[in-house]
Amino acid sequence: MSLTNSQYDAIMRIYQQKQLNNRAKLVKRREEIYQKLPAYAMMEEEIVSLSMEEAKKQLLEDEFSLAQTKAAIHSLIASKQDLLTSNGYSKDYLEDIYDCKDCNDTGYIEGKKCHCFRQAEINLLYTQSNVKNILESENFNTFRFDFYNESYIDPTTGHNSLVLAQNAFDICLHFTQNFDSEFENLLIYGSVGVGKTFLTHCVAKSLLESGHSVIYFTAHQLFDTLAEQKFDTQSADTIPETSTHILDCDLLIIDDLGTELTNSFVSSQLFLCINERFLRKKSTMISTNLSLSKINETYSERTFSRLSGNYKLIKLTGEDIRRKKRRLKT
Repeated sequence: MSLTNSQYDAIMRIYQQKQLNNRAKLVKRREEIYQKLPAYAMMEEEIVSLSMEEAKKQLLEDEFSLAQTKAAIHSLIASKQDLLTSNGYSKDYLEDIYDCKDCNDTGYIEGKKCHCFRQAEINLLYTQSNVKNILESENFNTFRFDFYNESYIDPTTGHNSLVLAQNAFDICLHFTQNFDSEFENLLIYGSVGVGKTFLTHCVAKSLLESGHSVIYFTAHQLFDTLAEQKFDTQSADTIPETSTHILDCDLLIIDDLGTELTNSFVSSQLFLCINERFLRKKSTMISTNLSLSKINETYSERTFSRLSGNYKLIKLTGEDIRRKKRRLKT
């Protein structure tokens, strides 16, 4: 989505605050080093003095003397770094501090938005902070296999619910660990309350922490968002330009597909969304309570063809975990 002026200004104020905070940190570091290591400050003063001499010698074109001055400056720089490291500091301790070293906290690289700016847009436009709160409790580290019963056999696969859960967990973990080297899409399907949404949160948490842009939508939210913007385009068979984040983010998660009110608009937008992202080599993860046959029935054949042909299908089954948790609490 495009940002309003106030939204853009809000993000740029965040960058300005980052710059101010990091400058203040650097000032404190300098004060600390000058107090603890007076020799460091003396070396810096000598470098300033030699740099002024260097400028004069360049004007006089005194090549031999100029080379000697440059060598002296380089020697002092090395001595400063040695002084820092020998006292337990990193050699770059007094260099400029940046939250994002790719754009130096400007938000832009050669006139284009940095990945950190794009993530800031996503955080603002899609209230990722709300999702992040959930991710603190729902992630790979908190996934529990004891909710899945070996005696519960899935009739279509012949596997018990624990085996299916372990398989789903391994696929999702592999998906995040190899996200940058292997292009994949995931479709998790199964009955209500068996951990499908939990696994989407596991994937979202892992990829957000590794610096990827992730947009999480319930099916309701996604299609409501696209419907609100349909007036931006004259055709129902296109995705509005204002929805570029939906098409360009590293991972789009569509949770609970099938719970929305399905109509021709929803069906066409779903196909356009997953097809366009596939063409752009942008991964999509979908969870649904619908069976594969019901997906084929509910949406167009071309949508089902794209899902069955280009998505890794993951089935989860078993008892409703939410009911189990309520029983345990009782």
